[in-house]
Amino acid sequence: MSRVFNFSAGPATLPETVLRQAASEMLDWQGSGMSVMEMSHRGKEFTTIHAQAHSLLRELLSIPDNYRVLFLQGGAIGQNAIVPMNLLRGKASADYVNTGEWSKRSIQEAQAFCRVNVAASAEASQFTSIPLQDQWRLDPNAAYVHICANETIGGVEYHWTPDTGSVPLVADMSSNLLSKPVDVRKFGLIYAGAQKNMGPSGLTVVIVRDDLLGGALPITPSAFDYRQQADNDSMLNTPPTYAIYILGLVCQWVKDQGGLQAMAQHNQTKAAVLYDFLDNSRFFSSPVARADRSLMNVPFRLKDAALDDVFLKGAQARGMVQLKGHRVLGGMRASIYNAMPLEGVRALVAYMQEFEQQHA
Repeated sequence: MSRVFNFSAGPATLPETVLRQAASEMLDWQGSGMSVMEMSHRGKEFTTIHAQAHSLLRELLSIPDNYRVLFLQGGAIGQNAIVPMNLLRGKASADYVNTGEWSKRSIQEAQAFCRVNVAASAEASQFTSIPLQDQWRLDPNAAYVHICANETIGGVEYHWTPDTGSVPLVADMSSNLLSKPVDVRKFGLIYAGAQKNMGPSGLTVVIVRDDLLGGALPITPSAFDYRQQADNDSMLNTPPTYAIYILGLVCQWVKDQGGLQAMAQHNQTKAAVLYDFLDNSRFFSSPVARADRSLMNVPFRLKDAALDDVFLKGAQARGMVQLKGHRVLGGMRASIYNAMPLEGVRALVAYMQEFEQQHA
């Protein structure tokens, strides 16, 4: 069997050891005679899996006792609506910072529930940078302040945590949660689709502070009410059981690598290899401001866009796939999440050097 280097933005590559363990347990999880896919979510076998995943995630992120961890469904787009349903708590508006396509989507969804104040926007830079906080126009009466911590399409990432005072800070961390340490105490709520660094699609992780529970709008369905889900250990409805199982395996893998500090170093090393090449190339370029470059998603462009398809075909022939940029921006994009090995990035750079020599 030959595995490719998968640069997909998500669902993304998973650690091979995790996939092998899942394969070995597919028909029989630890002597139960059942696959995890077949288990009752209320049975002792799955409740053990659920508790392990929950405990490992709390340990890795050092989540304080006054925060709840919820395992939900619907992805980040679902949370774009579920967040205002739960966090408005009688207020009429919320602040949003617009740093790209996923921020725009969050703003669009929230407008169905409240008045959205766009406190800052990176539109002037064509979303290639993050506005400095002294440029933000925050409303002290806002219900919360929302950011997208890493824009998978545009490739910009917060490498600092905004200070929003007494107003809760909410972050979509779908594409960088578990990639580096996070001070959870600085956030009121964090949400993340699992399909980047944590597992397969279908699972959404929500980390929410206790005092933000219990204020859902009357129209909020029970499955979307954080309070009800917290009170029912994320099992008000059937949770995405297999995805939670894989999350637990991934969390154990991250712990075995040395935890989030080691993961951050691993990701910084990979990103440096690729960005260093881009900065010294006359044929390839990165459009993103250096201070705000994502360690997870690296968009890049060829000097001659007419060669894009040739580049992609050559990459695929060399076992490197999913490098085509998002349809909104075009060009190329390499997503180098936790499970992308350093040799994958080095193989990509070697191919880019070869391509430049042939076509520059």
